Order: sequence, then structure tokens, then C-alpha cells
Amino acid sequence: MASNRPLFISFSMLDGEIKLVENAVRGEASAFGLLYDYYQPKIYRFVLIKVGRREDAEDLTHQVFLNAWQNIKSYKNLGFPFSSWLYRIAKNQIIDRYRTKKIELGLESADAENISDPSSESVEKNLEERMWLEKVVEAIRELKEDYQEVLIMRFIEDLSVKETAAAVNKSEGAVKLMQHRAMKELKKHVKEKHGTK
Repeated sequence: MASNRPLFISFSMLDGEIKLVENAVRGEASAFGLLYDYYQPKIYRFVLIKVGRREDAEDLTHQVFLNAWQNIKSYKNLGFPFSSWLYRIAKNQIIDRYRTKKIELGLESADAENISDPSSESVEKNLEERMWLEKVVEAIRELKEDYQEVLIMRFIEDLSVKETAAAVNKSEGAVKLMQHRAMKELKKHVKEKHGTK
């Protein structure tokens, strides 16, 4: 069955996202599929940074989207991007998984290759990025949980303050304050671990 919808859609936030979400809420699987295609790599990366193991990240990401699809009918557009809802589901999924397993959340074995941009051309540049990322991931691991989340969402996932606030269920002012404090802590940890060079 042919469709007039283009196979690839370039989204800023996600062009036509509101319409896609409305269609998904009405049970249109193809609309949810487009949302999945766009957000799955972002949610996977967020989960991978938090849990550190690829297998766990894949499993949790699958659970996030399964949970989203099962609950899509209850989704209400409150003026925040759809991604904020997905990040909140991901955050809760991670907490639930590790609360039951009593495993400390960490970034110990995060695979920098899966976190960094796979489109990097230069091997040398990629190696430098990976080494820098490993230092940053190590420093982020030292921060408290809510600081980790804000930094990952703001600087790795490139979410706006508004999107981050919706995902962590805080005000924009609180997110800005947390971001400021988290950056201060992060710089301190990087300096302590890797010197001031």
C-alpha cells in the first residue's frame, strides 16, 4: 500500500511532531513508528550513558518505547516536546530497573564508541573525542544523580532548558541552577582527576 508520506523526514524538534503525536495517540502505528525512528537513537544514547552496558541499554530502550506505545493514549500535550515525555519514561525505567536489582547506577563501562558521533571522518579526531569523552564520563560519574541527568540531557542530548525541565519534572529556573552547579562540580572533578592543563 503506497503512502504519500516521505520515507525520510528531517526534523528540527520534529517537523509536524504535534500532528504525528496526535495520530499516534489515535492509535496510528506508522505515526508512532516515525517518532520511534527519530527518538530511539537519542533515548538509547541517554540510557547507555546512565547504565553503561550495551545489552542493558538495548533492553531498557526497548522497554521505554514499549511503555510509551502502551501508554500513548494517555499522553497529553502540555506544551512540551514529545521527547520530554520519553526521557521521563527512560529515567523512571532506569530507576525501576536498578532499584529492584539494587545495582548502583553508573557509567563505569559505557562504551565511548557508542556515545560519540558515529559520523566522524578522522580516526585521529575520533580517538581524541573518545579520550575526552571517557574523561568527561568518568567525571560525570562522580556527580549526584540529578546533576548527571541535567548534564546528559543538556549537553550530550542537546535538549533545551524547557525540554530538560519537563523531562526531570522541575522548573526551568531549577534546571538552570542545577546546570550551573553541575558544571561547577564537573569542572572541579575534571581538574582534580586530570590536572589543569
